[in-house]
Amino acid sequence: MKNEASELEHVYSSLFESSLLNEIEEKSMFFTASAGQELIKMGQPIKVVPIMLSGTLKVSRINEEGQELLLYYVKKGQGCAMTFSCGMMSKPSQVEGTAEEDLSMFCVPVNIMEEWMMKYPSWKKFVMSTIVTEFIDVIKSVDDVTYRKMDDRIVNYLKEKSAITGSSLINITHQQMADELRTNRVVVSRLLKKLETDKRLLLFRNQIKLLRDL
Repeated sequence: MKNEASELEHVYSSLFESSLLNEIEEKSMFFTASAGQELIKMGQPIKVVPIMLSGTLKVSRINEEGQELLLYYVKKGQGCAMTFSCGMMSKPSQVEGTAEEDLSMFCVPVNIMEEWMMKYPSWKKFVMSTIVTEFIDVIKSVDDVTYRKMDDRIVNYLKEKSAITGSSLINITHQQMADELRTNRVVVSRLLKKLETDKRLLLFRNQIKLLRDL
């Protein structure tokens, strides 16, 4: 587990005390997941909370009709606000969590979180800042759905995907985009075609290439 400990220190040494880093290594489980793998289910008990080492975790809500609402992404050096909150309150998960890309993380048992909140100021600050930051992301997601025009939402969505993967080539179907943006596939396809006509992106089968003018 030497490599994992080294990566933990590299990512979190500026945030956590060395004694906390040692406890995370000793008392948590290192975990990896492949892109598309489901990690958190709505209604599932929260027994561990993730702190990310690499990759991206997508956090979303699924309604009764099976429609998905993207809430936020959890990236390298971050934790998940919803699992923190539900875990500390012994509540079942209110979100779905899926690996957006291959990821690695340490899974911290919920039963030691409260102890660390009292013992380590850096952990308390990390948990509270995570909750605030990702709550703001949730508000932005709701604002997007409520107030923003769909073409603007699509552009913002693609830019965020590109930033997460570090690539201008995004592997995604129009249906997947429609599901995450809570709209119709025909609408997504029409607006993507318009963006291609405007020379802001290129469309391929299950792929979208972003151009500089996007």
